[in-house]
Amino acid sequence: MADYVIIGNGVAAAGCIEGIRSVDKSSAVTVVSEENHPVYCRPLISYYLQGKTELAKMNYRKTDFYDSNGCKVIYGKKAVGIDPETKNVALNDGCKIPFTSVCVASGSSPFIPPIKGLETVKNKFTFITLDDSLELEKVIDRNTRVLIIGAGLIGLKCAEGICGRVKDITVCDLAARVLSSILDDDCAKIMQARLEENGISFMLGDTAAEFIGSRAIMKSGACVEFDVLVMVVGVRANTALVKDIGGEVNRGIIVNEKMRTSVKNVYAAGDCTEGEDISLGGKRVLAILPNAYMQGYCAGVNMAGGQAKFDKAIPMNSIGFFGLHAITAGSYFGEEEGGKMYEEKGNGTLKRLFTKNGVLTGYIMIGDVERAGIYTALIRERIPLDTVDFELLKKYPTLYAYSQNTRRKKLGGVV
Repeated sequence: MADYVIIGNGVAAAGCIEGIRSVDKSSAVTVVSEENHPVYCRPLISYYLQGKTELAKMNYRKTDFYDSNGCKVIYGKKAVGIDPETKNVALNDGCKIPFTSVCVASGSSPFIPPIKGLETVKNKFTFITLDDSLELEKVIDRNTRVLIIGAGLIGLKCAEGICGRVKDITVCDLAARVLSSILDDDCAKIMQARLEENGISFMLGDTAAEFIGSRAIMKSGACVEFDVLVMVVGVRANTALVKDIGGEVNRGIIVNEKMRTSVKNVYAAGDCTEGEDISLGGKRVLAILPNAYMQGYCAGVNMAGGQAKFDKAIPMNSIGFFGLHAITAGSYFGEEEGGKMYEEKGNGTLKRLFTKNGVLTGYIMIGDVERAGIYTALIRERIPLDTVDFELLKKYPTLYAYSQNTRRKKLGGVV
């Protein structure tokens, strides 16, 4: 009988449990959960603040998930070390858990820049976990002025989540545009306009240089008064557990297509990892929910002696603010990099398709995002564009642009 240990209790961990149980139905599985909650959908924490969902509906799996899969969960404890020689995981309470194989699904942690006077701010928060959301909810009301540092996806979802529950919201960022890691200038302007229409203010190209209690002195010299501060500058992959035992890490824990690290019997999955991005042709951290699950499932299968690989990872984001939706996927290459772009603009809509070396490498869709999955499949499968009717696909993402044989395979006989 084997002993499987999973460090972390997010979506990657859920995938790992199900991957293990697809091969091994009876060996012991122990999950170390730093949070005191069953696995939940992390992107829903802003929807909870909006009143669009309830705590019970945020669970990623049914309430009997762990019991039905024969798992033991250790809540409220942190793994502080892995000993690959004795095959033990050490917890912060001194306990040690033996393992045959272990999966590090430790996720990421918020990056807090060393800003002068930050310790003088009374009400300051991050916005990564459910507990962050619950704590933030306790201190806001209709008279609260909120300053959010960071105009990335997490910061803007926080702003949307509390909009209407507070007096005003100011979002600042050193970048010159919102969602700078996802969108280019034109696309970012569309999303920013929708946020501004709903009362959210921006200070872009500027950020806090110093705090004096409830005042932020900006790099520009401006002063912003606030009651609540939310720090969402970025996140860093939690790599220490593998790095400390000599495992290969970069921005994330380096894994191969089987989710193995460079340390024997140690696997990794989810936001803490760095794996191959097939749209880029190189490794990067791909911290998105679908990849986390598929990585976790792959790791679980291989930990239990099965054979699985995950070699179709791409960056992908499905976002929406106040009813305006956007989906992005893959990598964007400019002409100087040998790439080409197709663009369509409409009334409140925008589509950009990026190609290179005869395949679709990425896309941005704003407004009309129907059937975006067809473009995603083109990227994941690296389908040569000369084998489909790409002129049709540019206008209409439809399976009828594929060959009859391909449609038959995808649709089970439909031609």
